[in-house]
Amino acid sequence: MEYVQINKKYYCGIDLHADVMYVCVLDKNGVLQFHHEMPTDFARLLKHLKPYMSSIAICAESTFNWYWLADGCARHEIPFFLGHALYMKLIHGGKAKNDRIDSKSLADLLRTGFFPPAYPYPEKMRATRDLLRRRHRFSMLRAGFLRHIKILLYQQGHVALPSLNNEKAGQLREVFKPFKVSPDVQLSIDYDLGMIEHLDTILPKMEWTILKSAKYHDSHALALLRTLKGLGPILSLTILYEIHTIKRFPTVQKFSSYARVVKVERSSHGKSLGAKNSKIGNPYLRWAFGQLATNGQRFYPATKEYTQRLIKKLGKRKAYSLLAHKFAVTVYYMLKNKTAFDVQRFVAA
Repeated sequence: MEYVQINKKYYCGIDLHADVMYVCVLDKNGVLQFHHEMPTDFARLLKHLKPYMSSIAICAESTFNWYWLADGCARHEIPFFLGHALYMKLIHGGKAKNDRIDSKSLADLLRTGFFPPAYPYPEKMRATRDLLRRRHRFSMLRAGFLRHIKILLYQQGHVALPSLNNEKAGQLREVFKPFKVSPDVQLSIDYDLGMIEHLDTILPKMEWTILKSAKYHDSHALALLRTLKGLGPILSLTILYEIHTIKRFPTVQKFSSYARVVKVERSSHGKSLGAKNSKIGNPYLRWAFGQLATNGQRFYPATKEYTQRLIKKLGKRKAYSLLAHKFAVTVYYMLKNKTAFDVQRFVAA
């Protein structure tokens, strides 16, 4: 875990909510200077912080609505630090917890050098990244509707279902038409197919918009990613926009941890403490490298042979986890060293 080290005369902690925020300002000795609730309005915040603007740093926890605060601080050249919500143990560990206490705890963490930072994603690339995330959500919904149809058919005793890949809703209707089920079950299947049909009209438009609006990324880094077969335009943009810049990660271990491709290990005195904190990291990168572990085998016979050896030795689940980790390490060094993908080197390492 890393911490923010900054030397300022004043430290401001803000507990954010949708319509209000609690603001606390401490000096470097921990003496309270300002502690009030106010509407979430940046102009009003600046007005109250005016006496401390000569030397101040602002921090807030990474909640759903921090964008406007980070952007306002950037425009006024005020140091802003975003706190990692899952590392904020001091805020969540006390017997009493409210907005007033939380705002002071945030300021204290920043003042004492124990503030765990998250990455405040830059404004100009943020909208495209969020659109990519929304596209991912819709794709997962579509897969969920298709999975539900299969479950319904399994419940009715239809076990010999065909393998499906990227069939459209109209094709799926023809695939499932021969299976005889009760009227109520058929109605449920029709509803699922209707939702899939609606998503099939939305997703291409969304992908077209993403490709058109993705302008501010490193084009050379994107070209390097596209040398890896199995990474299409959307999947490569997802990886690139979730990373933003590989310089964020000083080591490959930190990148692998952020991408959730390493096993969570927590132990004490030789005893395992379970897999708590497994959600720390980026779920979209974990999904992307999982997809790459599957797609890569279709384009590289050597990768497929390597995967089969892993499956024979370790089992399917662990083999694919190791393959996703291996692709994450490969992407890290591709972007860091500015080199194209080499499949022979990949399977030999």
